[in-house]
Amino acid sequence: MNKLFQVEGYGSDSGVFQYRRDLLTGLQCRIAPDRIHRGIDIPRRPEGSNDEVPCVFCPERIYSETPVFPDGSRITVGESVTFPNLYPFAHKHVVTVITEAHDPAEIAAGRIEDALRGQVAALLGDGGYVSCNWNHLPSAGASMLHPHMQGMVDASPTFHAGIAIKQSEAFCRRTGSMYRASLLEEEIGGPRHLFGDELPFFAHAVPLGEKEVRAYLPVRCAGELEPWCGLLAEGIERVISLYRRAGHYAFNMSLFCDAAGRPDAGFRAFCSLIARINPGVTAMSDSAFMERMHLEPVVLTLPEDIAGYLP
Repeated sequence: MNKLFQVEGYGSDSGVFQYRRDLLTGLQCRIAPDRIHRGIDIPRRPEGSNDEVPCVFCPERIYSETPVFPDGSRITVGESVTFPNLYPFAHKHVVTVITEAHDPAEIAAGRIEDALRGQVAALLGDGGYVSCNWNHLPSAGASMLHPHMQGMVDASPTFHAGIAIKQSEAFCRRTGSMYRASLLEEEIGGPRHLFGDELPFFAHAVPLGEKEVRAYLPVRCAGELEPWCGLLAEGIERVISLYRRAGHYAFNMSLFCDAAGRPDAGFRAFCSLIARINPGVTAMSDSAFMERMHLEPVVLTLPEDIAGYLP
C-alpha cells in the first residue's frame, strides 16, 4: 500500500469505481472511469465572435483601457502585460495577459515563462501568501477568452493552501523528512510520474479534477520562484499539450506558495492543473480556480442582501 495515498476499489455489473484519499491533507475524491464514455468532452475551442476582437486585452486596447499600478505603470515581460485586477477579491490581485494573440491555437513555453515572471514581479514585496492562477476558456471560469493569469496575495492562505502548508509542516515534524522528498521517493519512476527529473510532474493520485497534474517545486516562497519559471513553464506547456491530445482545451491552474516571512518548516510550493469540459460557445462556468483549486468559493451576493429579492 502506498504510504501517502489510500485507494479502495469497488466493482459491480455496471462498472468499477474507486475511493481515494490524500493522507497528507485528508482530501478525498471518487474516480469512475466508465463515465468517460458519456461523450460529454467535445474536443473543440470556443470561437470568438467579431465583437470580441480586439478585446480589452488585445494590443490595440490594453495600454489605454486597463488599470495601472499606483505609480502609473504596468509590468511588461516579453509579450506579457501585468496590471491590477479591476474587480479584485484578494488583498492584492493582479492580471497578467500572457500573449498578444486573442485566441491562439497554442501558447509556447516562453510566453508562459514571461507571464510567470510578470506575476512574480507584481506580487513580491507585500508579504502574505502568494498564488499564481489561470482559468483558460469560459468553461474553466474565464470571463475573457484572451489568455491571462491572475495573481493574488493575502494575509492568510486559502483553504487548500492552508491545509497543504499545515499538514506538510506536521509531516516534517512527525517523520523528520519533507513531504516533497517523500513524495518524490514514492512516485518517481512509477505509473503517475509523467516527466521531469529536476522538476517532476505527476498525475496526482487523488485528483481534485479531471486529469490533475502536479509539479512539486524545491522552493517555498514566491521570491524563490524566479530561477524555476523556465522549467515550470516548459512543464505547463507539456501538460496543456497532453490535455489537447486527450480532447480538452479548457483548464485551470494554480501555483501555491508559502508566505515569505514565515520560518521554513517543511512546505514546498506546488503547481496543479486540471482539465475542464469543453461546452458550447456561449457557456461560462461559475466554477473557476478559486472553487476548483483553492477549494474556496467566490460568490457575488452578500447573504444580507438576499432578502431584498423577495416579493
